[in-house]
Order: sequence, then C-alpha cells, then structure tokens
Amino acid sequence: MILQRPAAARGIARTDWLESRHTFSFGHYHDPQWMGFGPLRVINEDRVAPGGGFAPHHHANMEILSYVLAGALAHRDSGGGGGVLRPGEVQWMSAGHGIDHSEFNESQDAPVHFLQIWIQPDRVNAPPAYAQRGFDPAARRGRWATLASPDGAGDSLAIRQQAWLRGSVLDAGQTLALELDPARRYWLHVAQGELLADGRPLAAGDALGIVGEGGHWTLAGGDAGRADVLLFDLPQ
Repeated sequence: MILQRPAAARGIARTDWLESRHTFSFGHYHDPQWMGFGPLRVINEDRVAPGGGFAPHHHANMEILSYVLAGALAHRDSGGGGGVLRPGEVQWMSAGHGIDHSEFNESQDAPVHFLQIWIQPDRVNAPPAYAQRGFDPAARRGRWATLASPDGAGDSLAIRQQAWLRGSVLDAGQTLALELDPARRYWLHVAQGELLADGRPLAAGDALGIVGEGGHWTLAGGDAGRADVLLFDLPQ
C-alpha cells in the first residue's frame, strides 16, 4: 500500500510569528485520516519569524527531533539541555517522564525554517535526555546517512524506538536505491527540492507512506534544485 500526502493537503497554522504546516493532526488541526503513521506522530514544517519562538511548555513520553533547513534554532529545557541548531545538524530530546522546553529563533534578523518531528517511544517514563549531532552534508550526497537509530550506530542519535531516520541529498539526475522490507513501514518525506520516487514526482513537503511493500525503488533528483529527503524506517 502506498499512501500519498501532498504538501498542499497538510494542515496550516499561522500566528504573527509562526507559519506551520502539519503532516499529521496537531493542535487545532484534526483529520481522523491523518493521526500519524505507526509510531511517527508529528512532522511539522515550521517557519519562525526573527525573534519569535515557542514559550516553555511541557511534554512527556515522546521522542522529539528537530531538523533545521535554514537559519538557527535555539533550544533550552528543564533538564539542562540547550544549544543552537543549524542546517546539517539534528537535535533529539526524549521527553521521558516529563520535561519543560522552549525553541526560538536565534536570529533577530532572519527567519528559521525547520522540521519538528515526534516519534512515540517504545518505553514510557524513562529519564529525559537531550543530544545534538552535526552531519557532514558530503556524507549524505547521493547516499543514505543514518541520522537517528535505536542504538546510535555510526554516531547517529540514539532514540527510544525501533526506528531509523535516514537522510540523503540528491542533485539533479542523481539516483539512489531504496530497498523495502515488507515487514517494516516507511515514510518518505521531501524536505526541500524535487525528486522522483519510483517514478512518482514529489516536491518539497510531499510525502509517501509505504506499508507492506517489498522490493527495490530508485529515487532520482529532480531539476528544481537539490533534493533533501528523509526516510523514516518504522516498525509495523
């Protein structure tokens, strides 16, 4: 089964400092057909105005990843975690039994554009935790790089779920293999640019959900700039 999630069909939230596109139901946006995909619960594409940000708020029992596309995102939490995230870096916060945190635009002059990703953990009430990693873009050019995994293999972020987040960057016409295991489910999200996924054209913000499919796909970079693609490899 192949599920198509066009960027234009996502939920939208706007304030004076935020524009957010919701792949799945979130906040005031509710669509019973899009409550999540396996343990993948949230992909919000957020654009935060200069000086804007999310005030401190509470979460529990959720793995939260941030992936910056442009600008600089600052993070603080009640567990002592903190830092500034820039393109090429990924931040992980495990809310565990409960944590207060805030994210805000580090810049007073330029917006920050990022993805906020929530994955339900495979255990509850663990101690909160925080980490941040930088990933060399050259290591993702035309090949998969593991950004998050259950065991932190290859210096990826170790998350509390039997899930892998992989990323790649494809130039126009560049191809990449995608091997599918029918015992797993996959969410393929185009963060930037355009590509062909097994012949299906996808643009920035578009996604495919893949369930019960095996075999070999080919991804090919499109003509409208470099494609930044994320692959969530998830349990059924």
